[in-house]
Amino acid sequence: MESIVSPQTLLNDEDNNKEISDDLIKYFLTTRNQTEELCLPLETEDYCIQTFENVSPIKWHIAHTSWFFENFLLTPYLKNYTPFHPTFSHLFNSYYELAGTFHPRSERGLLSRPTVKEIFEYRKYVNEAMLKLLKSPHQQNIKDILLRTTLGIHHEQQHQELMLTDIKHIFNYNPLKPVYLKSNLPQSKQHIPAQWLEYDEGIYEIGANYSEEFIFDNESPKHKVYLSSFAIASQLVKNSDFIAFIDDGGYNKPQYWLSDGWKTVQTNLWQAPLYWYKENNTWFHFTLGGNKPVDLDSPVCHVSYFEADAFARWKNCRLPSEAEWEHAAKKTPIEGNLRESKFYHPISSSNNSLNQFYGDVWEWTQSTYSPYPKYKASRGALGEYNGKFMCSQFVLKGGSCVTPKNHIRGTYRNFFYPTDQWQFSGIRLAKDI
Repeated sequence: MESIVSPQTLLNDEDNNKEISDDLIKYFLTTRNQTEELCLPLETEDYCIQTFENVSPIKWHIAHTSWFFENFLLTPYLKNYTPFHPTFSHLFNSYYELAGTFHPRSERGLLSRPTVKEIFEYRKYVNEAMLKLLKSPHQQNIKDILLRTTLGIHHEQQHQELMLTDIKHIFNYNPLKPVYLKSNLPQSKQHIPAQWLEYDEGIYEIGANYSEEFIFDNESPKHKVYLSSFAIASQLVKNSDFIAFIDDGGYNKPQYWLSDGWKTVQTNLWQAPLYWYKENNTWFHFTLGGNKPVDLDSPVCHVSYFEADAFARWKNCRLPSEAEWEHAAKKTPIEGNLRESKFYHPISSSNNSLNQFYGDVWEWTQSTYSPYPKYKASRGALGEYNGKFMCSQFVLKGGSCVTPKNHIRGTYRNFFYPTDQWQFSGIRLAKDI
């Protein structure tokens, strides 16, 4: 998949500063179509389920991504635009306080209406209006239209990933264990032990500036950090490694756990990663391709920060910091088991070099999600996109098997709460040297 054109590049190009590029229009349509393609394996009944607060019904994702374009582009910039439905601005606002009221997140699955059919009609209505806006923008607004459209594309890609994450949780809840999409995962390759890759202490740059490529505001500004010498594992932690932790009683030994983590384990009776179960002394797990035996050589997945941290302590290691991860991955090409592979599941790798930095699983870091030095959120409702969540969460890096390739980069900062398991999240170890 090609990269989305940088809005800053287009703004700096005098020829493109007078109209919206055909490339951007193409990527808008491609992204919108990809969302609908992800829905093809679903039945109408699948769209409406919400299994817990962090999971949203698929039809809500479908509508919210249209709401984003309607609210932040069509309403302010398309002359004489009439919203598709007066109540949709309330139903499909996620958390933007400055954009108006919103339906409680935990109650999205309680609404049978609007129907799935109406929501797809809403998408078509918004698409047609967006094309009208993009093909004849008012010159005084072209900068905002360009930047907001590009942000909306990346926002939709985030929700494409969440759709796959959420439908997995929804299908797992069902005793029938429905299959989203049958896939033949590649056979495990010859196991090559992980190596420790060492990096010298020094002052390094991390983060990004808007002039380089599209970024979310939380990735900026580029800044210097001091790193002590460290080593990072050349591979992700495998299922076999994590099973050894389980077999050693890791979930029952408080010395490996943070206090809040130990409390979470006791409260939720955790004894394995999410979706795992045991039959006849063999571990299985639920995947988007149905129930499957756990592949011992594939990266462990669906572990919380607390589990990742406890495993690292058990190994007498630690999780990498966000800056260490980014520095180590800086020269690594963006390739791997990303969404384009259509495995929708982590796979094994035998490459005896720094690998799997991109794809397979989001990698927990020990870094709390907080603003970079001199970070400033955007003004208005769009300033709520990232900045308001910079509290009580941890940073994950690298993307997963359900992340689009043209959406991820080394500076990308994903963030979740330390108890969250339902994301495709895994572990890479680090240590001091």
